Amino acid sequence: IIGVFDLDITSQSYRTRQYLNRAERNGEVVSISEELPKSFVVSTRDGRERTYISPISPATLIKRCK
Repeated sequence: IIGVFDLDITSQSYRTRQYLNRAERNGEVVSISEELPKSFVVSTRDGRERTYISPISPATLIKRCK
């Protein structure tokens, strides 16, 4: 895991929106649920980057990782 990000806060940034748009165009975005997204997680595995859109808050995801 590279990072866990709050979608409400980070989506206000032009660079974050640009990153998410690029990741989606490249097929690197995986939506975990149809519910309202609250966070996104960026990870790499075997040299491939993935961005997971999640309805779970960043604080809860971080607690679950520990």
